[in-house]
Formats: sequence, structure tokens, C-alpha cells
Amino acid sequence: MEHSFIAWAKQRAARLPKVKLGIGDDCALIGFESINSAESDVVVTTDSLCDGTHFILSECGAQAAGRKLMAVNLSDLASMAAKPLAVFLSLCLPKENAGDIAAGVFEGVHELAAKYQVSIAGGDTNVWKGPLCIHLTAIGTVSSGTAWLRSGASAGDAIVVTGSLGGSILGKHLTFEPRLQLAEELSRMGVVSAATDISDGLGIDLLNMTVASKCGAEVLLDQIPISSDAEKCIKESGRSPLDHALGDGEDFELLLAVPQSQIDRLPLEICGVPLTRIGTFVNRTGLWSRDKRGVRQLPPRGYVHS
Repeated sequence: MEHSFIAWAKQRAARLPKVKLGIGDDCALIGFESINSAESDVVVTTDSLCDGTHFILSECGAQAAGRKLMAVNLSDLASMAAKPLAVFLSLCLPKENAGDIAAGVFEGVHELAAKYQVSIAGGDTNVWKGPLCIHLTAIGTVSSGTAWLRSGASAGDAIVVTGSLGGSILGKHLTFEPRLQLAEELSRMGVVSAATDISDGLGIDLLNMTVASKCGAEVLLDQIPISSDAEKCIKESGRSPLDHALGDGEDFELLLAVPQSQIDRLPLEICGVPLTRIGTFVNRTGLWSRDKRGVRQLPPRGYVHS
């Protein structure tokens, strides 16, 4: 199965952007000048997804799992304003239907590779007695010194989110679109001082930004954009839509810090995706919420992948 799958994958990837040497050898060769010149930095990220934790194979199918794997990595690159260049896909396949599952995962990865013109440059396959586990490493580039970091926020910066939040379990966690085009436009405008993507939940990911930036955050609860799926979830969960928006995770929207001097330049939307100011980074540490009842501490809620 392994050799025939590699040959098939090499053929499927042939029309994607080329690297010097891709699928089929011991290592890939990526032209040094294409990823690291005096004007560019290399960005590398990796993620692993497992059946039963990040997706349910019997419900969504292998192609949806592969698409999610690719999208998760591209979202990481978008959060640093990086342009994707190449990815490496590795599979730990269950023995039953290993070939069909491998092909399905590859097609899911290929879907977004073709859309965003990214090379599938290599990887690895193994078969075992356990569930499907899939791994992807993505390489991107960003103009030297311009990568968005979690640590770049300052007191007074606006807290901005893209899209809407909550209820990802109803399907968005499989079908979301990585915000690469939006990030490219904002990077070109030079209006972002720090960023991360919302994977673990708004509360946890915002806390991570404040810790890295050595500041705090004050959130306007009534300004948080809540998805229609968050509204649907309340029937079974008994939680409020706001609670879902704060803590569900796997929205894969961008969480941004925008300096006050740049906030008036921030568009209301980019590529049809709304940008919403939900608060301000502040000098006092910790997370705080502001509503009609005043300012209170905000527990950092999020989703734990276990």
C-alpha cells in the first residue's frame, strides 16, 4: 500500500507549485533563495489530529479530516501574516481500509493546497492497530521583521476579532476557511501589532496574548460577535450563546491587537469577513469584562482537547 500510495500522491501533487525535489525521495529540497533571503523569514508550524478527539472519522470521512488538518496549519500561518509555501503530510493509518483512508486524507489536504497554491512536498505513512492519526508540517514565508507575534500588544491597543465565534462543534471546525487573504491585506496595511488564531477558545487565546505581551485585557461582552451556531447549541448545552462564544474553541478566527493610532484605518470587513472591536488591552494584568454591571474578572474559558 505504501509505495503505491506514494506514487499516486506524487502524481496528484504534480500540478501544485513545485519545489526543487518533492514527494518520492528521502527529503524534500526547497530552494533556499525562495524561502530565506535578506527580505524574508521562514515560518514553520506543525499540528496533529486524532480520530475521536479532533474529528470522528465514521461521521465526517477521511477527506474532511484531511481538509481540517491543512486548514489548521494554514490558520497558524495566517496568524503570523505568513504566506504558505510547502507542507509535509504524515499518516498513522488504521489497518482496515488504510489505502482508501490515506487517499481521502490526501484529497482533503490537496483541496486547500490547490486553492492557496501550496506544494505538498513530502511526508510519511505508517499502518497500525490504533485509530487514524494525521500530522502536517507547514512552511511559510513573511517579510523580515513583519511577522505578527502574540507578544506585540500594548496597553491601549484595540482587541479585534474576525468573523463570529462559538458553536464550532456543529460543523465549522471541519469547514472553516483559514484567514490567509484577510491576514495578507491587513499585513499590507500595517495596522496589526500582535495576533493569534482562536483555536482553544477566545478566553484562553486572549489570555495567552496578554501573558506574552505582559499586559491585560478588558472585553466588552456585548460586542463579541456570536455565531448562529452558538445560538443553536444552547438547546442541548444549557449554556448561554456568549459562553459558547467565549469558550467553545476551534473557531480558527484571528484575534488581533490594533494600535489606537491605526484603528480608524481598520476596515469593517475584508473579503466579506467582518472585523469587530471587542475591547482594549490594558496595563493591569489578567482578563476583565465590562458590561452594564461594571468591570469584573473574566475567567479564561476554552476547549481542552483530551
